[in-house]
Amino acid sequence: MKGLGVSPGIGIGNAFIIDKKAMNIERKHVIDTDSEIKRLRNALEIGKNQLNELYLKTLEEVGEKEAQIFKSHEMMLEDDTFSSDVEVRIKNENINAEFAINETSDTYIKLFENIEDEYLRERADDIRDVMTRVIKILLGINNTDYSRLKENSIIIAKDLTPSDTAQIDKSKVAAMITEMGGKTSHAAIIARIMGIPTVVGLENITNKIKPNDFVICDGKSGKVLINPNQKQLKYYTQKKEKEEEVGNELKKQIGLSTVTKDGFEVSLSANIGTPRDVDMVLENDAEGIGLFRSEFIFMNRELSPTEDEQFEEYKEVLSRMNNKPVIIRTLDIGGDKNVPYIDIPKEMNPFLGYRAIRLCLGNIDVFRTQLRAILRASIYGNVKIMFPMISTMKELKDAKKILEEAKLELKKEGKSFRDNIEIGIMIEIPSAAIISDMLAREVDFFSIGTNDLIQYTLAVDRMNSKLSHLYSQYHPALLRLIKSIIENAHKAGIWVGMCGEAAGDPKLIPVFLGMGLDEFSMNAPSVLKSRYIIRGLKKKEMEQVAANTLNLENAVEVEDYLSCLFADENDSYLKRCKIRSKTND
Repeated sequence: MKGLGVSPGIGIGNAFIIDKKAMNIERKHVIDTDSEIKRLRNALEIGKNQLNELYLKTLEEVGEKEAQIFKSHEMMLEDDTFSSDVEVRIKNENINAEFAINETSDTYIKLFENIEDEYLRERADDIRDVMTRVIKILLGINNTDYSRLKENSIIIAKDLTPSDTAQIDKSKVAAMITEMGGKTSHAAIIARIMGIPTVVGLENITNKIKPNDFVICDGKSGKVLINPNQKQLKYYTQKKEKEEEVGNELKKQIGLSTVTKDGFEVSLSANIGTPRDVDMVLENDAEGIGLFRSEFIFMNRELSPTEDEQFEEYKEVLSRMNNKPVIIRTLDIGGDKNVPYIDIPKEMNPFLGYRAIRLCLGNIDVFRTQLRAILRASIYGNVKIMFPMISTMKELKDAKKILEEAKLELKKEGKSFRDNIEIGIMIEIPSAAIISDMLAREVDFFSIGTNDLIQYTLAVDRMNSKLSHLYSQYHPALLRLIKSIIENAHKAGIWVGMCGEAAGDPKLIPVFLGMGLDEFSMNAPSVLKSRYIIRGLKKKEMEQVAANTLNLENAVEVEDYLSCLFADENDSYLKRCKIRSKTND
């Protein structure tokens, strides 16, 4: 069987089925609505106490970032608007509390499920998890007894909520398999942080696997084997041992410079969303932060963060990075990523709409406040400022003008900041790529955002599963565009990085190296693997590889060519980049 692998690794062990009893939520007529509301409030209070216990447990065993999930869940139960909506239903319709909660939460869930952004859409699972907890309290249904977990258990479930993952003893879990879930669900996020192999999207798996069945789970390929034969078991056991060996080998890259065999040095940075992500950056020995997605500071709150609140967040990251470069991308929100305190109109095409720098230039107070906070924090480290979604020269000049105004304000107030901060832009729109020779005269660096550049160049919605075969980072048009961006940047004497997913692709790293990319920024766990690859290559040889790649006709040819060119002796990384055929064939 094959599902979606969301956390790599091999898990081998016995199945532990999480059989959640179906909740029979019937509509019942109640006469004493005051007593029913009291019953509701009692259940909400019990739910909050349970969530606080989960917060403390997760804080101790996993970390602050993951524990915050339960604080946000607790806030849902404290939301006056929601509880008021439920109480009004109980009174007006004379219905029971569990039915009223179910009906009200369904309305909220449908709103989130219709959001295009995958991360926000999957927050519907959070609402479902919290409300299920309260309904179970009202119905008197006990939760799963996780104390029965044995060593090397393979968790099998329809879905794993944050509440489930917090209660599981991670030391006893070899892998997790679910029928539902996505790459950005909390279960997937926690699984990756804890290094638990996980596969999601396996339809009806809870009925196909019996308790104590022997199971193999490949969290990278998404393959799941039930009661494998000896040959299969031997293969995956060896594969698991090999991956562990590779992981230990990669740790030897810590402390080494990222330089090719012929002396070409590049920078390997990591992408982060919050200050808490710095732990992974330091653990994987990244040479800087190539993308700090500042929008996460603005999300999941009712009011815009103040200048001081933002200042503290940026200061923490800069201080911990100990003068290593940190590129902060200014607010990239709008369209499908709304916040309640900024009026963003509903749009037919949100990805082409009022977002990122366009929204900031339309909300100058919000933009200036962020720039002031970054400037004030600059004295604590090596910060660089990057503007997203630039499509015209005017946008760039307007943004720079507001930055200069913020500097003047701080000078008048006697507040310190670094005056020589590097300014850059994300190149993620074809128009910016085409005029990159002109834009390069106005900035200190470019960072290529391949995720959006792919969808805008190929006219493919990256959220549309029916078009996934067209969304490819190997498309020759994209690669030619990237080469022209790098060339234009270098002609103007500025450096260029890449912060999209393609930057960490083992097959494309040699191509971008050959094109002369100066900085690669990726998810922190990919840094050591990428360093190993680059240290095994010669820049001069990769220039020819890049030239050959650009002469191919389609994405399939490009990927096949690169797959044949470099030996992939281990599924989890390029064991040693050896050219199998001549680079000029």
